[in-house]
Amino acid sequence: MKKIVLMATLLAAGMSATAQDEVETTVAADVVSSYVWRGTECGSAAIQPTLGIGYKGLSLSAWGSYGLVDANDTKEFDLTLGYTTGGFNIGVTDYWFNSPEERYFLYDAHKTSHIFEANVGYDFGAASIQWFTNFAGNDGVNKDGKRAYSSYVELGVPFKLASVDWSAAVGAVPFATSFYDTTGFAVTNVSLKATKDIKITDTFSIPVFGQIAANPRTEKAFFVFGFTLQP
Repeated sequence: MKKIVLMATLLAAGMSATAQDEVETTVAADVVSSYVWRGTECGSAAIQPTLGIGYKGLSLSAWGSYGLVDANDTKEFDLTLGYTTGGFNIGVTDYWFNSPEERYFLYDAHKTSHIFEANVGYDFGAASIQWFTNFAGNDGVNKDGKRAYSSYVELGVPFKLASVDWSAAVGAVPFATSFYDTTGFAVTNVSLKATKDIKITDTFSIPVFGQIAANPRTEKAFFVFGFTLQP
């Protein structure tokens, strides 16, 4: 009987370990001094929670942004379904904003606040490239007043310097669209970000980051400070 109990205990422990190895969960929140996205300032100081689950390259995540000091800042709630294998990744994101329509479950093509975007990319290790295109929802229009299928492409390069994790990025909008306020090809994001873990205890640390970003299209520049809370 003792052997059977011991075998059952070891089997349960092994199954639990296997499940933990295969299923990944993410619960975190960023607190930022301002919300800057692809070279556009979208709001002031905000909290941005993340909840996600992943299994064998397939992932489903929720992300949001809520203003901390300005009640008029846009509220955002995004859902992303993605798949990664090796360096290749692909995904679909449902962005929702509380403007122009506050009702979440309104999907009327001419009234919805949802924007549906597809992305594809590849991480080469030394650099990565990502392409994003809106394919449905509240997209912008092109010069002819038709759906622009607004797109954005970004090249990112991570590196380490002085025990700090850095990442540099350059992003551009390839076609005219009112969504990104461009009349043709335009570089809209040039950024440099540094992240370092601040040790609180032997088992807990807080990643702190600073980011300098500029939008050559609008001739604006931003400096963002933030930190991440994650159990």
